[in-house]
Amino acid sequence: MASVSAQFSVTVRVELDARNEPLGRITAAIAESGGALQSVDLVPGAGAEGRRVREFTIDAHGPEHWEQILRSIGSIRGSRVVDYTDRTFEMHRGGKIEQHNKYPLKTRDDLSMAYTPGVARVCTEIADDRSKAFAYTIKKNTVAVVTDGSAVLGLGDIGPEASMPVMEGKAMLFKEFAGVDAFPIALDTKDPDRIVETVRLIAPAFGGINLEDISAPRCFEIEDRLREEIDIPVFHDDQHGTAVVVMAALFNALKIVGKPIESLRVVMLGLGAAGIACTRMMINAGVTDIIGCDRRGAISTARDDYASDGMHPVKRWFAETTNPDRIEGGPNDVLEGADLFIGLSGPGLVDASSLAAMSRDAIVFAMANPTPEVMPEQAEPHVRIMATGRSDYPNQINNVLCFPGIFRGALDAGAPAITEEMKLAAAKGIAAVVTDDDLNEDYIIPSVFDRDVAPAVAAAVVAEAKAAGIARVAEQTGTFAAIG
Repeated sequence: MASVSAQFSVTVRVELDARNEPLGRITAAIAESGGALQSVDLVPGAGAEGRRVREFTIDAHGPEHWEQILRSIGSIRGSRVVDYTDRTFEMHRGGKIEQHNKYPLKTRDDLSMAYTPGVARVCTEIADDRSKAFAYTIKKNTVAVVTDGSAVLGLGDIGPEASMPVMEGKAMLFKEFAGVDAFPIALDTKDPDRIVETVRLIAPAFGGINLEDISAPRCFEIEDRLREEIDIPVFHDDQHGTAVVVMAALFNALKIVGKPIESLRVVMLGLGAAGIACTRMMINAGVTDIIGCDRRGAISTARDDYASDGMHPVKRWFAETTNPDRIEGGPNDVLEGADLFIGLSGPGLVDASSLAAMSRDAIVFAMANPTPEVMPEQAEPHVRIMATGRSDYPNQINNVLCFPGIFRGALDAGAPAITEEMKLAAAKGIAAVVTDDDLNEDYIIPSVFDRDVAPAVAAAVVAEAKAAGIARVAEQTGTFAAIG
């Protein structure tokens, strides 16, 4: 049976006989049905004479499980199920984010400063110097989360409307972990020209652009063009957020196994947006021996699609930059002697027995969600360090460790872009949150709820921007005073 999860949490209202409440039998029935009871609350004033209503909050493993639990509760004498609520859908009702005013409008003086006539003075100041929009508007602290809904994690091409709950969730994470105001922009087009033009036109209102869930290879072109055309940071989180957190985990894993990064042989399975970005970051960090695999196996200049010019330019770059020995085969064939396996592909694509051919103290980052390329239980006999993208295993590699802090730092620095050096600084900032005393095989990366991560990443990014001479505003103090 699948594990119960908060994503399938349900609130059940039950009317009970007030004189002989069968609470014990109900809680026992919930447990026998496989549900996890989280709380029981009385609903004051509800229920007919001689009856009372209680709400039971229960985690289940799916909607079909709810039916089983409801039947169990309803079968108990003295209880009647009134209704039930899907708590996940209820959280999304009306959207998950909203706008709040920073200052009250209670008097004529308030209105005179916030709007006419006082606002004209501020408008004129910005008209004379457009950079002052960072000082006197929301631009200083606002990021647009832009998507076309074409590559939503685990769901694929579901369209702009259906992608909105994910984008709203992203905005919540920006605010919760770094105090950044983010707003979802879901575009009803997959045309790179129209996406680039739209983002260019809305850029004056924002301090940064977070591209999200745009399918490859269009995402590469869109990001590259926007970086050239607008003067605020553009960051495709599916690429670079993943790469930054992977590098943070790798830096700490290498401290444990005692291998220099320059000596690594790496096998990369999955050459989409995240796989390419991870490869570029590893190369920048000193890795020289990488073998990448896509659906056709190991990629190299020896493949017929390279020779026939049928390979996408991004993969051509990969073929020309990696696998100098032109090794052939699928992921299970090329693992021999590898120090690190990175999976950004699909479920169950690696045989656990193949991991035995890896080098001593092997490292495996199997990040396909929700089912990794190889399950940790299967990999354990063959590897020293294991990480996944899942929250129910140690070492979760999750983008939320990166994007709030990297944008916080870029905004605080007033940087016009997020450079490769800033990304590497962010990775080192994440890694440094794990102290030497705490570092071990099951703890190479901080928890997503560690409130030290975003400030550490932001500080590292600001320092790098200053060192590179691209910081455009004075450092702000107290940025994280209200967080954590």
